[in-house]
Amino acid sequence: MMDTHLPLSRRQILQATSAGFGYMAFSALSTQAGQGFKNPLDPRKPPMPARAKRVIFACMRGGPSHVDTFDYKPALAKNTGKTIAGHKGRKLLKSPWKFKRRGKSGLPISDLFPHLSSHADQLCLLNGMYGDVPAHPQCFTQLHTGSFQFVRPSLGAWVLYGLGSQNHDLPGFITIKPPTRVGGAQNYGSSFLPAIYQGTAIGQLGGDLEKSPVSNLRNARLSRDEQRRQIDLLQTLNRDLQDRRPKNEQLEGVIESYELAFRMQGALPQVMDISDEPQHIRDLYGLDNPKTDDFGRQCLLARRFAESGVRFIELTHANWDQHNGLRSKLASNCNAVDQPLAALLSDLDQRGMLEDTLVIWGGEFGRTPHVKRPDGRDHNSTGFSFWMAGGGVRGGIRHGETDENGVAAVKDRMHFHDLHATILHLLGLDHKSLTYTYAGREFRLTDVYGNVAHEIIA
Repeated sequence: MMDTHLPLSRRQILQATSAGFGYMAFSALSTQAGQGFKNPLDPRKPPMPARAKRVIFACMRGGPSHVDTFDYKPALAKNTGKTIAGHKGRKLLKSPWKFKRRGKSGLPISDLFPHLSSHADQLCLLNGMYGDVPAHPQCFTQLHTGSFQFVRPSLGAWVLYGLGSQNHDLPGFITIKPPTRVGGAQNYGSSFLPAIYQGTAIGQLGGDLEKSPVSNLRNARLSRDEQRRQIDLLQTLNRDLQDRRPKNEQLEGVIESYELAFRMQGALPQVMDISDEPQHIRDLYGLDNPKTDDFGRQCLLARRFAESGVRFIELTHANWDQHNGLRSKLASNCNAVDQPLAALLSDLDQRGMLEDTLVIWGGEFGRTPHVKRPDGRDHNSTGFSFWMAGGGVRGGIRHGETDENGVAAVKDRMHFHDLHATILHLLGLDHKSLTYTYAGREFRLTDVYGNVAHEIIA
């Protein structure tokens, strides 16, 4: 006798199983029709020698102040209180924090990062970053997609499209606590790339990560055994149809997509369950400390996802938009991420993973060294800082410079297009050759721009 919990019609079955990962995968895999089905998430050998296998991007939403963190400007201290040409009514403000030379390299890093400073010889400071628009939504979207004007695939989607996944039981691209504003899902979307390459969001900015479910991962109506039986019934119907239409690659894609969705239901919660981590690891990441617990959990999950074969992982922390209350708010933000970031680098290094994991830190822009208020800095897209570590990057160096006060990038300038080109290069992908044909033309992440910063590659 058929279980009464199961829908009785094929249409109902299709409707019941078309939510979540299954539907996402269906929309992507159906585009493979007529091309001969091949799992689009199969790992692919990069066309060039790769230094990194995966990326962890720690995104600081709001725009961290570079002149208070990683861009040491001794002239700014001398010029504090002065005005500069082109910025009427504003006065230069020195950093309230001291910079010290760290490690054997002597890399200058602010006192705001005492834990991360111990990794100075592994950090590559990118002090010549710049973008096009000093507004959060546009610049944040450009950071993630290369464009502040048009809907384009995100960096993570391009990486997954180029390299595939190393674990077919997990999403290949995961974003943890992404913001719902400043572009929203566009920042981890796939746009015109097949939907299977879009990121899977875990929680959202401002929510409790420990209580953040993955959307559409669970079926509230059916147990896992019942779901398996439901899928088996559906697959029997699909394979019966396939026997009558043996050359229907689209249908084969649908069959595979449901299996993928089912596997994810079992694998993803296991990787996210950190209860098996020993106490010294929890202490390392700052778990159970209210100031560091949230971002510490993100960093620990990033390591676990990286270990499990996830190709691109993004973490998010906010709010770094200090128009006022600079001294207290920036100190609080840095305190929240400093220990977890240092723990992530140490943990990856100890496991032999840092050498092929590219870790990136930065936000959509920096802050002005000239101010209207004595305790706040405004948006600055003309010059700011990122840093990289691991993944074939030279450590203990500074690449690029802003002017003496930190207003604008003036040497070895690095636009988001250049950053993206360099990331792809470290992964073994040529940003000029990684293209996708849509609407009659070929698109790429860097559009018609982008230069690889070969100077930072070890």
